[in-house]
Amino acid sequence: MLDHNTLEIIVFSILTLFMVGGSLVMISSKQTVFSAFGFLLSMIALGGMFALLNNRFLSIAQIMVSVGAIVILSMLTILTVNAKEENLPEEKNKFKLIFISAIIVAPFTFLLYKSLTTLPEHFTKMGTINSKVIGSLLFSEWVLPFEIVSILLLSAMLGAIIIAKDKLKGKNS
Repeated sequence: MLDHNTLEIIVFSILTLFMVGGSLVMISSKQTVFSAFGFLLSMIALGGMFALLNNRFLSIAQIMVSVGAIVILSMLTILTVNAKEENLPEEKNKFKLIFISAIIVAPFTFLLYKSLTTLPEHFTKMGTINSKVIGSLLFSEWVLPFEIVSILLLSAMLGAIIIAKDKLKGKNS
């Protein structure tokens, strides 16, 4: 029978595969709907990572906000705009640029990893922060920034729909 640590490592590995796979699909796919599905898969895996860390609030918030709001609205916008492959830009050096970017970001990722491994020592000295504290802060002091970002996202999607409809009217005339 598997012990708790082995099972945790297996679940973490599966979630990591889903997150990396979804990210690769999101970056490499030419079809915007498949990119949105890759993003959806990555966000669900990230919610699973939060659940693995015993943080139910962040896990549920990740699923509700990222998956329930951002990805679904993005998919609706993508399907409304109906971008065709012949209208998409030609990206000849796409994978070369992704590889170069990964090489540039790798040292920063290593530094971030090294700094995060020392964080548990600092957090043991802090007081307890639970989901009630985070929720009350989010819905008291951070309500205005949260609503501003949601209005900004909504207006960007409406703008994309209006621009796409104007282009379709111009082609049909």
